[in-house]
Amino acid sequence: MIPFSVLDLAPITEGSDASQAFAHTLDLARHAERLGFHRYWLAEHHNMPGIASAATAVLIAHVAGGTSTIRVGAGGIMLPNHAPLQVAEQFGTLAALHPGRIDLGLGRAPGTDHATAHALRRYFEAADMFAQDVVELLHYFEPVQPGQAVRAVPGAGLDVPVWLLGSSLFSARLAAQLGLPFAFASHFAPDAMDHALTMYRREFKPSKRLQAPYAILALNVVAADSDAHARRLFTTLQQAFVNLRRGRPGLIPAPIDDIEAYWTPLEKSGVEQALACSVVGQASTVREGIAAFIERHRPDEIMLTANVFDHAARVRSFEIAAQVCKAL
Repeated sequence: MIPFSVLDLAPITEGSDASQAFAHTLDLARHAERLGFHRYWLAEHHNMPGIASAATAVLIAHVAGGTSTIRVGAGGIMLPNHAPLQVAEQFGTLAALHPGRIDLGLGRAPGTDHATAHALRRYFEAADMFAQDVVELLHYFEPVQPGQAVRAVPGAGLDVPVWLLGSSLFSARLAAQLGLPFAFASHFAPDAMDHALTMYRREFKPSKRLQAPYAILALNVVAADSDAHARRLFTTLQQAFVNLRRGRPGLIPAPIDDIEAYWTPLEKSGVEQALACSVVGQASTVREGIAAFIERHRPDEIMLTANVFDHAARVRSFEIAAQVCKAL
């Protein structure tokens, strides 16, 4: 059995609000802890009406404070939006509050649209400095040296595992060069997954942070008590992707009976390509799908995500997935 974890976007569903989304996130995290999930990550997105995790470090504090053993972290912080020192201070604070439980995943994208990236002010000046910013951030977690003018307080000398996230070859190569663990966004951008994984493992250089390559692959898993029910639940994510491609991101929609009537053939092709790394069905179907995914790609860990409209159905989906993963 390899470790299995959760990626959560704190979805805001139609008819709900951010407060309810945060309550559901904490409830799901507590279930994930009880079910044996290894870590619980939250992702930074901006100007997305259906995603409540924009203030990612704040939400991580909420989840970590409401759980006791599961690792909690960012999957990820979009580093070009932030000064490395501020990120080090935030996650140093989290690590001081919750020793041994905080992860920091770093991404290079803005996590939003072009106009919002401009509103974030820093992204367009910093995106090309991503590698340097990662090195600077890592430095702030090192013990303070004599004469060091700038330090992260808290942060310096604390054990905060840093990951690089990506959906292309860039972060795979950088993670290998820096000797960092790597997580690939195969749940929505799987095209370069195999190439990135091969490159990361081939070019990996051991570091004091990590002696051997360690890669997480993300996988959409929607499980229910029947294949038909799971497929219907999955239409929520399919609709959300169609809406995003139409330039109309909104609240997370309720499932529908006929997804074929919702999208055009071109939209269907694009969404199915983006969501190719998805396993949808009852327990036996999910078992076969996850086992095949692991057998083919050989990740060191899988990170499951499930954008399901109804909270009880979402919790049930993760329950079935946990049972399956423990039995593999």
